[in-house]
Amino acid sequence: MAERKNVKDIAAMSFEDALAELQAIVTQLEKGDTRLEEAIAVYERGMELKKHCEGKLNEAKQTVEKITSAAGGQPRAEPADDVSP
Repeated sequence: MAERKNVKDIAAMSFEDALAELQAIVTQLEKGDTRLEEAIAVYERGMELKKHCEGKLNEAKQTVEKITSAAGGQPRAEPADDVSP
């Protein structure tokens, strides 16, 4: 059940917060002084953070791709289609 809670926590994170936590995880694992069980759990969270960041980037990419020129040359953004992973 704790794993399910972690995924929900990640889903609510901004891209910047998720990326910062992912960078901290990479730093922690690179040090090599984490116990194996903890390293595995931290690695799994890192993978979930990575998926979340990729989803956020995909959403942003689709939004940017939908920016079109409106009458008078003013840029206008159309909402992106639902891109839920």
